[in-house]
Amino acid sequence: MKRTITQIGIIYSPYAEKQDCPIQGAFAPESRGRVEVYPAFVKALATIDTFSHIILIYLFDRAGAVELSRPTFLDEEPHGVFASRHPCRPNGIGMSIVRLDSVQGCVLHVSEIDVLDRTPLIDIKPYVPKFDFRADASNGWTDNKDTVTKPPGRE
Repeated sequence: MKRTITQIGIIYSPYAEKQDCPIQGAFAPESRGRVEVYPAFVKALATIDTFSHIILIYLFDRAGAVELSRPTFLDEEPHGVFASRHPCRPNGIGMSIVRLDSVQGCVLHVSEIDVLDRTPLIDIKPYVPKFDFRADASNGWTDNKDTVTKPPGRE
């Protein structure tokens, strides 16, 4: 199956290099960025300002070689790429939950961002706690990992 994905905008952040990026935006509440949606898609932003958080879906355009099993940012033991959020994946699609601070026309000002500067944006979805939160969800292999501090090599 082959499909075409249309870029709908660009994500801007203070992170030019992978090693500067936080492993998850929730651990960097002070990190600020902006999402510029192309004018052709501005109507799709109607009422987005009613949400406190949004999910950015984007392309890992600088991820590197795909490896189906590899160590992650939290663990030196290899894990299947589908059991991790590592950017080097078969289709190179990433997602991040960010806080939506304000909307000005086609520009979304966000915080808690963990995306490289100038990342191609392919979709936005609202984060809806009553749909997205699962009280009985497990943390899998990450359960005993220290996710508060930066892992080795990411100081």
